[in-house]
Amino acid sequence: MSPRAVKTLRTLALLAALFAFCVVMFGAFVRLSNAGLSCPDWPTCYGKATWPGHAQDIARANEAFPDRPYETHKAWREQVHRFLAGSLGVMVLAIALIAAWRRRFATVAVIAAAVFAAVGVVMYMRGEHLFSSFLSALAIALPLVAAATLDRPGAWKIGVVALAVIIFQAMLGMWTVTLLLKPIVVMGHLLGGLATFGLLAWAALRWWRVGSVDDRFAALRTPVAVGIAVLVCQIALGGWTSSNYAALACGTDFPKCLGQWWPQTDFPQAFVLWRGIGVNYEGGVLDMAARSAIQIAHRIGALVTFCYLGWLSHRLARAGLRKVGVAVAVVLVAQVLLGVGNVHLGLPLPVATAHNGVAALLLFTLLAALASTQRLPAPESP
Repeated sequence: MSPRAVKTLRTLALLAALFAFCVVMFGAFVRLSNAGLSCPDWPTCYGKATWPGHAQDIARANEAFPDRPYETHKAWREQVHRFLAGSLGVMVLAIALIAAWRRRFATVAVIAAAVFAAVGVVMYMRGEHLFSSFLSALAIALPLVAAATLDRPGAWKIGVVALAVIIFQAMLGMWTVTLLLKPIVVMGHLLGGLATFGLLAWAALRWWRVGSVDDRFAALRTPVAVGIAVLVCQIALGGWTSSNYAALACGTDFPKCLGQWWPQTDFPQAFVLWRGIGVNYEGGVLDMAARSAIQIAHRIGALVTFCYLGWLSHRLARAGLRKVGVAVAVVLVAQVLLGVGNVHLGLPLPVATAHNGVAALLLFTLLAALASTQRLPAPESP
C-alpha cells in the first residue's frame, strides 16, 4: 500500500475514533435524558427525515402516533444522534474501502455490504422486514469474511471489521425503538457503540505506530487483556443498570443502599435478559428489590474493576510504561468519583453523561496499554 494511502488511513482513523467518542457521548445524553423513544419510528422521526417543526406537522405526528405524543425538546436529540451515527458510518465505510483496496474480493465485499445495508433500510421502511433482515445479515457477514481473508496486518483487518460492527449497531438502534427500550437491546447498543469506538481507536493506535520495537513488554499482554475484559463486563453492568432505570435504586446513599449494607434484593428477577415482545420498558418494569440487586451488583463490579485496574496501572508503570500506567490510574479515579457523584447528586444529566464518556476513555487507555505491548509490524508493502 502506498505511503499516501497509509497517511490517509492514519488521519481518517483518528478522526473517526474522535467522532465515535462524540457519538457515544451524545448517545448517552439521549438515553439519560429519556429521549430514546422520542421518535417512535425508524429511521425517520414521525415520518420525516428530520423532525416535525411546524404546527401542522406536529398535529399530523400526534394523529399518526397517538400513543407517543410529540415532544420537541426530545425528538431532535434522537434524530440528531441518528444523523451523527450515519455520518460515522460513512467514515467507517471509507476506512474499510481504503483498507481493502487492491484486494479484489475484499473490496467487492465491502462495497456489496454497503449496498445491502442501504437497500435493507429502504426495505424496512417499506415494511419488508424479513427481506430487510436478510440483507442486513449479509451486510454484516461480508466485511467479516473480507477481513478474515485480507492478507494485511491487523489494523487493516480491524478497519474492515468495524464496518460490520457499525451496521449491526444500526440494527440495534432500530431494535431499541421497535422493541420499546428492551434492556438487553439498550445494553447491547451501548456496548456496540463502545466496540465501534474501541476498534477505531485500536486501528488508529496501530496506524500511528504505537507499539514496541521488540517483545520486552510481552508479559503484560495477558494482564492488560484481562483488564479490558473486566472493564467491558463492568460497562455491561452499567448499561444494564441504566436500561433498567436502577441508577438510583439505592437512593442517594453510598456506600450503603437505602440506609442498609444489604437491603432486600431479588437477583433472579434482576437479571432476566428476555421478557418477551410488546412490553414498553420506558421507566423500567422491575420492582425496587430487583433494581436494588442490579445497583449492588454494579457497585461490587466497580470495586473489582477498581482493584484490578489499580493494580494493573501500578504494574504498567513499574514495567516501564509509566505514562500509560499513570493515564489508566487517573482516568480510573475520575470514573469512580463520577460514579459516586451520580449517586450523591441524584443522577444529574451532565455527571451521568460524563460517566459514560470517561468509561470510553478508560477503555482507550487500556487499548493504548495493549498496543504498547505489541510488536510493531514491518512497513506495509503494496
